[in-house]
Amino acid sequence: MKPATILLLDLSPADGMSDAVRELLETTLRSTVKIEHKSVATAEAGAELDDRFKIVSRLNPSLLFLTLQSSRLGETVSTLRSIRAESSDVPVIVVVDACEPDVMLELLREGASDFITCPFKAIDIVPRVWRLLEQSQRAASPVRALKEKLGLRRLVGESPAFLYEVNKFPAVARSDASILILGETGTGKELCARAIHYLSPRASKPFVPVNCGAIPLDLVENELFGHEREAFTGAATSRLGLIHEAGGGTLFMDEIDCLPLLAQVKLLRFLQEKEYRPLGSMKMRQADVRVMAATNVDLEEAVIMGRLRQDLYYRLNVIPLVLPPLRERREDIPLLARHFLAKYSEEFDKQIADLSEEVMQMLLVYEWPGNIRELEHVIQRAVVMCEQGVIGTKDIYLPRAQTRAAASSFREMKAGMIAQFERSYINSLLRAHDGNISKAARAAQKDPRALRQLMRKHSIDGRSFRSGAQ
Repeated sequence: MKPATILLLDLSPADGMSDAVRELLETTLRSTVKIEHKSVATAEAGAELDDRFKIVSRLNPSLLFLTLQSSRLGETVSTLRSIRAESSDVPVIVVVDACEPDVMLELLREGASDFITCPFKAIDIVPRVWRLLEQSQRAASPVRALKEKLGLRRLVGESPAFLYEVNKFPAVARSDASILILGETGTGKELCARAIHYLSPRASKPFVPVNCGAIPLDLVENELFGHEREAFTGAATSRLGLIHEAGGGTLFMDEIDCLPLLAQVKLLRFLQEKEYRPLGSMKMRQADVRVMAATNVDLEEAVIMGRLRQDLYYRLNVIPLVLPPLRERREDIPLLARHFLAKYSEEFDKQIADLSEEVMQMLLVYEWPGNIRELEHVIQRAVVMCEQGVIGTKDIYLPRAQTRAAASSFREMKAGMIAQFERSYINSLLRAHDGNISKAARAAQKDPRALRQLMRKHSIDGRSFRSGAQ
């Protein structure tokens, strides 16, 4: 690696946090990189860019640290914009004493490459530093560009509820923060985790998925952490675990609520210290792995019931992503159905042009308890059974399918779908803005009075979306 310079800008000189970061960097990296430390005052609201941040372009660092207190986070967005105006390419790590997930996302969208919250250790900072330094000195390869495209190509949908979550992916991919993906079975949680991985600096490293509910309870620790020879009866050879296999990349843990409590303790230690001990080993091992978790259950209830440790829940739930069920994004059903039609027509070498209007009507009114996975299997079966150029009703099998669509006129169906979309969109909008109608209206680019009328039309109470509402 070429000689690198790390610039540490202290935006809160009084708290001493910057000194702690500098001491850590000098202790671990002084022999390999040059470290510059400067204290600057953040810009006042509306102030023009001045010499305060021209130090960035003057020193041309390979990596930039910004340290500040959470009380000054409001100023950080404009600070990042000012720095980006001077130097658009330098990676930026924001170090702050505390930060809410929505503020983290805002910082990432404005150009921060990563963020670190207190308390921090060398293991929290050094791997991030090396990865960003290597990334800044390496031109994007054709393979990486291809993986970035593949990361989002399979995410099909245009509904507001779906796009609200997907639009976060590029920002959260740049960070190493733990991600918790929530959603019903079949909503595409693993697909989203893969997309984030392939959009991240870890794209060239392994993506290792594991279903915690599919591993026998007495083998969970062995699967995750591995074992040494003769660690237990029958262990004739040593075995590396999934954490070692995911080294440098991403470990995706689905059905995290099924993890036994003892394994939860060891996973928590790994998340905090980036180190683990294989079964039967006397030595700790370190691994640079980003962990993403997913579940289809209410984890807060799981914590109350004692099935999930509270400290592990908070450690995993740094950035939550909530995938909507298919019944709340019905406008995406035609897109998804045709996507799967094209996929399986090619796979089974069949010339099928489309789905009939009657079939599409059936798909639109069905409740889809199995979500996107169920829709994919329905279309897959229809392609196999279809003997014509268009999939008809005889090719479709929907268990518990509703038949009311057959008696509905086009106008009735259209009105019903519009009402369904309005309810789904308004619920998602209010949920995202904590029931604040003014903020929700601005996000929807709609007059607040008109939004309230729609809420009355669909009997939606904004107060039920506020934090702490029963």
